[in-house]
Amino acid sequence: MDRIAITGGARLEGEIPISGAKNSAIKLMAASLLTEEPLRLTNMPRLADTRFLGKLLRRLGTDVEEQDGPEGGETLLTTREIVSGFAPYDLVRQMRASFNVLGPLLARTGQAKVSLPGGCTIGARPVDLHLKALEALGAKIDLHEGYVYAQAPRGLKGGEVEFPFVSVGATEHTLLAAVLADGETVMRNSACEPEITDLADCLNKMGAKVSGAGTPTITVQGVSRLSGTTHAVLPDRIETGTYALAVAMAGGEVRLTRTRSDFIQALVDKMIEAGVDVSPNADGLTVKRNGGRLKAVEIHTDPYPGFATDLQAQFMALMTLADGESVIRETIFENRFMHAPELGRLGADISVHGGEARVRGVAALEGAQVMATDLRASVSLVIAGLAARGETIVNRVYHLDRGFERLEEKLGACGGQVRRLKGESVEPEVD
Repeated sequence: MDRIAITGGARLEGEIPISGAKNSAIKLMAASLLTEEPLRLTNMPRLADTRFLGKLLRRLGTDVEEQDGPEGGETLLTTREIVSGFAPYDLVRQMRASFNVLGPLLARTGQAKVSLPGGCTIGARPVDLHLKALEALGAKIDLHEGYVYAQAPRGLKGGEVEFPFVSVGATEHTLLAAVLADGETVMRNSACEPEITDLADCLNKMGAKVSGAGTPTITVQGVSRLSGTTHAVLPDRIETGTYALAVAMAGGEVRLTRTRSDFIQALVDKMIEAGVDVSPNADGLTVKRNGGRLKAVEIHTDPYPGFATDLQAQFMALMTLADGESVIRETIFENRFMHAPELGRLGADISVHGGEARVRGVAALEGAQVMATDLRASVSLVIAGLAARGETIVNRVYHLDRGFERLEEKLGACGGQVRRLKGESVEPEVD
């Protein structure tokens, strides 16, 4: 199993182009099930998660063709016919978001059998909201032996869906199903993330009638069929924020291109408060830190446009070197402080009590063997390693490969001493 080795102390200088958003790309890929015509996605990231979903889509009947376009990766998806409505556990378990093929299968064919996605290391993340929303659209749902059996032999019907709490996955899933339902669907307390708007924009290009995406109330006028289209995946705001924090951690000056600073405004505000120079520009933003100790600040995660939970681990890494004590409150997922003990192996001073972590800044971090526990935790350890003395080795980087494209190459182009080690991972010793 691969590992990532980081030799700390090198400043980052240069430019990093931001890839297409993973969290948008995988839902856009699922939208290809809604039409027999080709869906061409540009600015596509090449990640383990997109490969996992591509494998599942091929099983269902989608022809998936990857190629290089003038502005990066492109994926052409054509589902002339759904050859199977069965999504087995061995494929769905590899990535939670693959569960979202249920809605499109049901909308197009009237039936589906999809495995429940199973547990998650960062919290329960139940799919109850997804299933209740589909039931509100007229689907009959049965659960047997870990599988969802869904039927709507006369097609889905428009309905009223009110989410008890904001859920990005449930909002996207309901949207994917409602576009082919008969009549009007009104979704209340919907998630407002940019990825929701991106999905709606693509569906509208395909002939859907979606309004209100990006607000808590989304209205869908169902149509009888969708056509193919070409759509560019929006920039990855989590990758943008991650590299911005990497520059703040290591020091230096880097221009992040092909992205939008407004997608991470909550993070930008906190970075500036911590003493980092962040300057938005037409093609992205420039991040600079040239000396001076960071200031401790408080954050709490919230649904968009609040501070993203997917940037919490990376920000915690930054605060390990800040002057004073910072408080980080996680309100989205339970169990999302598993990176704290690993940062502790590098010399960080962090105490966790329930959904709150207190980070007392230290003068320096020291390189060590650490272990990634999830996608965002893994990159937080890379960020910390950029500033740690000596060498840091991050084990279990398959988590990292799920969401970051060419990370070693992008950091290396700016002077970061980051390399991939092939072969068996070495588990850190338990103290």
